Amino acid sequence: VLVLNILNSLRITVILFFISILGLILNRKNILITIIALEILLLSVNINFTLFSLYLDDILGQIFVLFILTVAATESSIGLAILTTYFKLRNTIQINQIININK
Repeated sequence: VLVLNILNSLRITVILFFISILGLILNRKNILITIIALEILLLSVNINFTLFSLYLDDILGQIFVLFILTVAATESSIGLAILTTYFKLRNTIQINQIININK
């Protein structure tokens, strides 16, 4: 029974992972969607670490999850702070205009 639950959970995490990869690849305009896609990617990796940590009865995966969550929270907060400041200065958050800032 535990193996079936793990397989179903792994299917969900693989779907989340590929949705986030598609979000990163197909999105070329909005930086908020890029940040959200990165967060979904890290979430799917965290779920995998937790699942295998429970399955193998090892706490190391859960420790990795804590580190990844810390890095993800820091990345999101710094990214959104930079994005908010940029929006106040330029009134846009489009990636194309951010890339062309030096030109």
